[in-house]
Amino acid sequence: MIPLIDSQNVATNDTAVIQRLARAISLAAAPNALSEGEFSLLLVCCNPDKQGQILSLLEEFSMADIKEIVLSPKAKTLYTNVVSVLGSEQPDALVIRGLESVEAINELIISTNLMRDEFAKQFKFPLVLFVNEEVLRKLIWLAPDLKDWAASTFRFQISSQNLVKCY
Repeated sequence: MIPLIDSQNVATNDTAVIQRLARAISLAAAPNALSEGEFSLLLVCCNPDKQGQILSLLEEFSMADIKEIVLSPKAKTLYTNVVSVLGSEQPDALVIRGLESVEAINELIISTNLMRDEFAKQFKFPLVLFVNEEVLRKLIWLAPDLKDWAASTFRFQISSQNLVKCY
């Protein structure tokens, strides 16, 4: 039997998750914050079709300057993609989308894990990775050290409309 999901509860939960995520970014970006100027990793787990909507809401809830990078399916490393887009710029936060579409995702995850110390040395802002369940599992399996850097995983529930599509 398929459990019924109350769409109002899903929306309420998702709003609370967005607020927590915005607060985590804002705290890291706020002047005189304890973590200001330090790298942090935040994982956002949701369906790829929901990423744009979540990012829009996040920008509404947060006063931080949030920069976005959408990875190409041909991306080889996360670090070089970030460096090539940002140069010396240090935004308040950086959102990375498109991991689920990367063709060589296992290699990208492994190289990111190997370069994790460089992220902390070079980037003085929170890095927000949008992942789906599959990419999250691969992070846990292929890059446990990197995954452990994430303070927590912000999970968004599937909407009732998308639930119907799954079945």
